[in-house]
Amino acid sequence: MSGSVLFTAGERWRCFLTPSRSSLYWALHNFCCRKKSTTPKKITPNVTFCDENAKEPENALDKLFSSEQQASILHVLNTASTKELEAFRLLRGRRSINIVEHRENFGPFQNLESLMNVPLFKYKSTVQVCNSILCPKTGREKRKSPENRFLRKLLKPDIERERLKAVNSIISIVFGTRRIAWAHLDRKLTVLDWQQSDRWSLMRGIYSSSVYLEEISSIISKMPKADFYVLEKTGLSIQNSSLFPILLHFHIMEAMLYALLNKTFAQDGQHQVLSMNRNAVGKHFELMIGDSRTSGKELVKQFLFDSILKADPRVFFPSDKIVHYRQMFLSTELQRVEELYDSLLQAIAFYELAVFDSQP
Repeated sequence: MSGSVLFTAGERWRCFLTPSRSSLYWALHNFCCRKKSTTPKKITPNVTFCDENAKEPENALDKLFSSEQQASILHVLNTASTKELEAFRLLRGRRSINIVEHRENFGPFQNLESLMNVPLFKYKSTVQVCNSILCPKTGREKRKSPENRFLRKLLKPDIERERLKAVNSIISIVFGTRRIAWAHLDRKLTVLDWQQSDRWSLMRGIYSSSVYLEEISSIISKMPKADFYVLEKTGLSIQNSSLFPILLHFHIMEAMLYALLNKTFAQDGQHQVLSMNRNAVGKHFELMIGDSRTSGKELVKQFLFDSILKADPRVFFPSDKIVHYRQMFLSTELQRVEELYDSLLQAIAFYELAVFDSQP
């Protein structure tokens, strides 16, 4: 997520990670209740808040945080016991002991700068500690649900669950060394468009960026708009040097598609292009034999027939397009155009695994 973080007074204090029976927790809670009437409703952090790579300026730490943020941090540093400080991951071990000892020997911390007088605290680590005190990760946040772990393995980059649930249509894109194919499906699993293009020569001769741009731009111009564009993420290993030209081609293709299809990213910071794990799709359709994935041709063929014969097929091909799609499929049977089959399977798996909550 990007953008500024806004805290209400109550939210700021509830953000602290302290033991449930701690006296500090209740002290903070009561303090928060007393301050509600006088504390501004929102606090906008300095732009460098959470910038762990910031370099030390002349006046350093006290300029990185607002006065209220400083007060919050100092309250914890000056009142928390060693055990309570260890609730923050960055203060575990000797650091929490050093804070309490320094406090006992020299009195309360008067400002954030004075924390750097404590052993084991440099400028960068002090910034990190201050940030973690303001926004600690709770145990619930750290222990991601099985659903979230599954989605992180399935799709890259990480995407909010709410955006996935609200999707209306996607374009699934699969490319190889000779062709590219895409399938446009809505959330009812209706095939709105399904095409392939094999009139390219991207791997012939040198890897010219201008040729890639021309070819891919031409193909993208034929694609309708969608909520997400889902690319197949292959599992080729970079350790196999003989596959390096193919791997280079895949990376160039992926980079070009990310750049050309993420049209609004600069404005809203929201990814529209996702990469989907190829083997996860294979496992979903039981196409895996060991670590290898078999052809999805017969499965796609069955989907086409079911759309005609069944009242409630798994995938719906509109009646005005079914003849065209069947002819396109039959024309590829001898060639085994896996990209065409895989683009459709990937689109179906995206909805069933990421949108409809049917992951294993």
